[in-house]
Amino acid sequence: MRNLPRAGIATAIALFVADQVSKFAVTRTLGIDSLGDARTITSFFDLRFVPNIGISLGLLPADGHLTRWALIALTGAISVGVAIWMTREKNRADQIALGFVLGGALGNILDRARLGYVVDFADLHIGEWRPFLVFNVADAAITVGVLVLLVRALLVREKPPVENSHA
Repeated sequence: MRNLPRAGIATAIALFVADQVSKFAVTRTLGIDSLGDARTITSFFDLRFVPNIGISLGLLPADGHLTRWALIALTGAISVGVAIWMTREKNRADQIALGFVLGGALGNILDRARLGYVVDFADLHIGEWRPFLVFNVADAAITVGVLVLLVRALLVREKPPVENSHA
């Protein structure tokens, strides 16, 4: 039997848990759970409740029962693909990056299945300028994982194994 990518699986589990715990802390512990609820943490970071019914940048809004479950099925299928890729990937760094993507995706899928939307709450800004959409730990994990995979694919070249030849 093949060796399981333990580092990737552990990363996915850790990020899934961190995502769910952070969402619970913001919505339940701090009570930031209705549209418009916000709490200033620093001059550049607020906790702000935003129920996200779509995917990144508000694309593919799932505002009905059918579209919600279709989006869950689509992101679930992508997650299965990521999990399969992770089990076949030999490079540990890529396994971990795929774990970031998988853990984040599963966190957002659970929200959408359970609540009908994804809980976003992290609001980075400079004064009134908000260069980012409100996001969550899962979104950040997916972004970091994809960026690592892209950088490694485009900029990091693995050296081929050196063959021993006796002349």
